[in-house]
Amino acid sequence: MKEDFLKSLGFPTLEVHNTFSHYDFTRPGRRVLLIGPMGSGKTEYSARVWRDAAIAKSKGDKVKALTSFEDVDRRKVFFIRSFIDGERFEDYPEDALAFRSGYIRCGENIARIRDSFDFERVVQDNPTVGTYIIDEASFFDERLAYVVRNLSVEKGIMFIFPTLILNFRRDIFNSTARLMLDMATDVIPLTAYCEHHDCLNDAFYTYRYYTVDGCECPALFFDPLIVVGGDKEKTGSALPNYGSRCDEHHFLPGKEYTFFILKPLAQDAARGNIAPLRKELELLKSDILKSELGKNIRKRYSKDPNEEIYNNALRPGLIAEKALMFLFNEQNLVSEDMLVRLSQELDLDRAYMTKTLSDNKRHVDFEQKLLF
Repeated sequence: MKEDFLKSLGFPTLEVHNTFSHYDFTRPGRRVLLIGPMGSGKTEYSARVWRDAAIAKSKGDKVKALTSFEDVDRRKVFFIRSFIDGERFEDYPEDALAFRSGYIRCGENIARIRDSFDFERVVQDNPTVGTYIIDEASFFDERLAYVVRNLSVEKGIMFIFPTLILNFRRDIFNSTARLMLDMATDVIPLTAYCEHHDCLNDAFYTYRYYTVDGCECPALFFDPLIVVGGDKEKTGSALPNYGSRCDEHHFLPGKEYTFFILKPLAQDAARGNIAPLRKELELLKSDILKSELGKNIRKRYSKDPNEEIYNNALRPGLIAEKALMFLFNEQNLVSEDMLVRLSQELDLDRAYMTKTLSDNKRHVDFEQKLLF
């Protein structure tokens, strides 16, 4: 034991932690998941790998022999990010690997891709690169997991994935995230301080909220899964803010309502009885306190010490739009024709719906559909 050895030398009792080592480029085929909430340092860890690679590349041929397989050298690092994540980096250079406290420039070793097919083209164009950092891999299609596994096995390429595994609902982000967990060889969990002003506990979860009239308004459970926007503080109902939160301060109202009320209404609508769903959506838009959601939130949290903040979840607008898109995009209980019809009858914000559905890879041309 390290502690016993130090004590035998006359040192006081100390808590000895594992060494925080430089990155090991000698081990081929690793698939490393860096998981944690927003702000936990996932991308900063990746920047550290980039800097370690620059040092390792300055070494001689004996080191190259340890880090290479045929022409592939794992000291050569390439950074990949998603096209839909571009707004997060609008204040940085195009070649920046950006994190909260700064950035490093990647030169030509950076690319923005749409899907796993784009990634394969990047690999073909860079045949000597041996380490890929794929930022927010959960944004890509499931096929990426198998492309990565095959390249790691066949060529010894290493992969690092700074990515959210859990979404703001504290669920597995999507099927891509689940496959990433299945094929990973290493998982490195990272935490952040809880960003609640009265707390310093470890945060494991990403919290989504809106700022309306200066109030923190937790996102409802049926909020859109993917909302594309920058990292700057935002106000209003269309774009949320994010924080790292512990279990106690991660507020997620509306989950019970979603499964007890909203989904059954949609199931009835799918069977032809659309009137109850239409009525609920109309109340969500025009008189939310009279809606089943409003009643559920006030009853569910009436004796909760955080009652006020849960009630704030009813303050933002666009809640009817979000409920309808959830039923269409994630639950497949509302058809595209019903989506368009209800959006017209209730005068919902179709521009907002078009952008949000497109970000979630379900494009609907409302105006074209309404012509027929």
